This record gives sequence, structure tokens and C-alpha cells, in this order.
Amino acid sequence: MKLNVVPAKTGSLWVRQGIRAFWKQPLALSGLFFMFMASMSILSIVPVLGGFLALMLLPAASLGLMAATREVELGKFPMPFILAAGFTTGKDGKRNMLVLGVFYALGFIGVMGLSALVDGGDFAKLYLVGGSLEMDTLMKPEFQNAMWLSLMLYLPLSMVFWHAPALTHWHAVPVVKSMFFSTVACLSNWRAFLVFGLMWSFIFLGTTLAITLISGAFGDNDFAAMALLPAMLMLAAMFFCSTYYSFKDCFTSDVIYA
Repeated sequence: MKLNVVPAKTGSLWVRQGIRAFWKQPLALSGLFFMFMASMSILSIVPVLGGFLALMLLPAASLGLMAATREVELGKFPMPFILAAGFTTGKDGKRNMLVLGVFYALGFIGVMGLSALVDGGDFAKLYLVGGSLEMDTLMKPEFQNAMWLSLMLYLPLSMVFWHAPALTHWHAVPVVKSMFFSTVACLSNWRAFLVFGLMWSFIFLGTTLAITLISGAFGDNDFAAMALLPAMLMLAAMFFCSTYYSFKDCFTSDVIYA
């Protein structure tokens, strides 16, 4: 396995490949993503440790969606058990995936903790626990500063864990090394990831704007409320499909992914 540096335009290719893979099996991949979201939501409502467990399983779940995308690319139908692919590689593989999940959960909680120092925990509480967002709260400078700080801190965290689950699962890379290699790969290919991120931002914002304009044109506010959620879920599923292609291009290897 070795690092592969790709041109900036490859970022747009990852987006197109993810969208194309999704539409090969839209019902299956939508269902898997819904199962992924439902599992995280159910775990998060468990008292005391639920939120931590949900965060801990996120790297393994994202790997499952990458594995499902690979199945689709090979012309196969992704079965529900593919979401647990991260825990099917023996004792060492299971332990590495759990350790990776613990590191991710601690990192994410650390990001939220630092944001709490800015606004007293309002943003962290809303993000982790949920609830309604009042306009007065949103307009507070402290809340906005906490939101932007969280975003700035989450970007490096996401680089650390972007490729790590796949490296651990498919290449048996130790946890710390997988996090290091993931960071190096993202930094080395920052131009492609910048294009990738910008394109997905435009797609999400453009879809939201289109649905809002259609709703306004017909004078039907209920249309936007009904259409936005499924549209965002489908786009999120496409996004996770595209992460598989970013990993596939950032690392070259003779290993056949299984």
C-alpha cells in the first residue's frame, strides 16, 4: 500500500462516482443509510453512555457504507449485514475498530468541550442532545463563535478519521498508524478534497434552494417540509458513497478489498 497524490479535478470525479453508484442501487443504499442513522439515533437516547456509544460506532458504520458502495460497484446487492463489515475481520480487526471508535468519540467530545468554553455549552448541548433552536440563541455572538470554532476543529478531526477505518479494515494497519496515514493522505490531496467539499456544499445548498423555490412558487409550504428531509437523506447517502472512491484513489495497493 502506498499513498497516491491525485490532481484537484479528482475531487469532482469522486462526487460523480458516488452519485452514480447510489443510483445503481438507490433503494438498497437509501435503506442502509436509514439503518445507519436509525441505529445512531437509537443509541444516542440511551441514558448516560448512549451518545458516546453512537459516536464510538460511527467510524465502523461509515466503513460499512463504503463497503456497501464497493458491493454495488462489483455488481452485487448490498445486504444489511454489510454495515457490520468492520467487525468481521477477526479478533484483532474488531479490537482495532473499537479502539478507533473510542478515539473518535473522545476527539468529538473534545471539540464540543472546547466550543462550550465559548458559549457556555449552548451549541454543544443543541448538537449532542437536540432540541429547538431559537432565533435569539442563533443570533448570539457567543453561539455563532462556538459554531465556527467547532467547524474549524472538526475539519482536522475528520482528516484524522477519513481513511482510518478503511485502512484498519482492508489493510490491517494499526490504529495509530491508520490515523496518521489518513491525515497525511488528506493533507497531500488537499486540492482534491477542497473541490470535493465545495461540490458537495453546492449540491446540498442548491437542492435546498430549489426545493424552497418550488415550494414558494406553488404557495405550498408543506411541500418544502415534506421534500427536504428525504432529499437531504438521499444526498447524505450519496456523499458516503463518494467517500469510498476518495479512499480508493488516495491509496494504491494490490490488496483486493473484501
